[in-house]
Amino acid sequence: MGPEVLVPIAFFATVVAIVLGVPLIRAHIKRQERMGSLPAPDPRAEERLARIESAVEAIAIEVERISEGQRFVTKLLAERPGAAGLPRGDEVKS
Repeated sequence: MGPEVLVPIAFFATVVAIVLGVPLIRAHIKRQERMGSLPAPDPRAEERLARIESAVEAIAIEVERISEGQRFVTKLLAERPGAAGLPRGDEVKS
């Protein structure tokens, strides 16, 4: 392989490296700058997040209680004979 082939290959390889490398290096530098400039976490925010978490857990427990009550009432209504004028499965006429 002579210099007449090697020079264009090296040129295009350099162009590709520059075109791909410069944006990647800039993005990496920007990311490093942003990571270094993050503010310290606020202790009040941690307390608020803990309160929000406990409130969400309490709401989830209450929603589960409501759904259990709904299932219970639905079961009672379904087992009651002649409930809501709907025939039960064994009372269906053909």
